[in-house]
Amino acid sequence: MPESELQQIELSALALDRLFRKARTHNGWLDGQVSDATLRRLYDLVKMGPTSGNCCPGRFVFIRTVEGKERLRPALSSGNMDKTMSAPVTVIVAYDTAFYDKLPELFPHRDARPWFTSSPAMAEETAFRNGTLQGAYLILAARALGLDAGPMSGFKREVVDQAFFKDTSWRANFLVNLGRGDPEKLFPRLPRLTLQDACKFA
Repeated sequence: MPESELQQIELSALALDRLFRKARTHNGWLDGQVSDATLRRLYDLVKMGPTSGNCCPGRFVFIRTVEGKERLRPALSSGNMDKTMSAPVTVIVAYDTAFYDKLPELFPHRDARPWFTSSPAMAEETAFRNGTLQGAYLILAARALGLDAGPMSGFKREVVDQAFFKDTSWRANFLVNLGRGDPEKLFPRLPRLTLQDACKFA
């Protein structure tokens, strides 16, 4: 089907429920692993989401081993400890502060590196903003593939950076637990702002 036609087709109610309306932030996990093949499919979806200038600063560490979880443990808050240590996968959603080194490959029709090498503040802001976007794409992509997600802050970023990104240009942003969520451990759904509270039309 041509792309122009795909863009005109609204997703089914089931898909919208899965991605948004009935999706939940999970705090407990059922037994079962997430395969390498699923994680590859996940990233193949995430990487297609838009970023400014196709800068793609998001970086992802998929933690599945006992050793990896133990490296993460000292950074976790007490409220996030059990659900993270028991999750089949915990993703460190990070961003690369030197993302611009990939721009000759990602944005080949113009030399965009000087936009960022000349302004560390702009580079940091761009990396953080677009890396956060890519983290949101990861949550939606996981739901689209039938996984449940538990995104969270509640950790010591400097501890994660020291344990996983020492002497690199990567920086942690937030964490996402992935797997099959245990519905018995869900909290009641919290309210959301109304359109009148959150939106304006100009």
